[in-house]
Amino acid sequence: MSNSTKRFYEAVIIVHPDATVEQQKELFKKNKATIETFKGSVQTLDTWGKRTLATPIGKAKKAIFFHTMFEAAGDAVMELERTMRINDKVLRFVHTRLDEREALAKHYENFKKGLAETANREREREAKAQLRKAAMAASRGDRGDRGDRGDRGDRPERGERGDRGERSDRGE
Repeated sequence: MSNSTKRFYEAVIIVHPDATVEQQKELFKKNKATIETFKGSVQTLDTWGKRTLATPIGKAKKAIFFHTMFEAAGDAVMELERTMRINDKVLRFVHTRLDEREALAKHYENFKKGLAETANREREREAKAQLRKAAMAASRGDRGDRGDRGDRGDRPERGERGDRGERSDRGE
């Protein structure tokens, strides 16, 4: 079954954190060559960097994330997925077909806008958390809430504690 109609795709690829920069470049050179073999083209490749995984994949708790957008035939995606399954450094991947009624540049623009909005919401959430934390610290004073202890008054000097005697005298 040949699927030769060119469509827009985006992919998120999660690579093992021990992969060297050369291995990462080699993977994406192969991917680009595969796409071009099927008369497609890579529009963007973004590195999201090393991030902590929500749940470990194997023994990996962190991974390097990549996002790419490209135009290619369905056969190209099948070949990309086949080669990524073989590659030990690729932990996970997902390819999503985008709506052809919009240009790929428009998809990318919307994607970037969504990332910016998410980042702004996260900054606002973090700022509110910091304000709450500061308000809680201010309401407790500088030593925290110690209301149940009451005023303990002045305490006498403890001195040498010579009045306690030797250990052997105390029956221990």
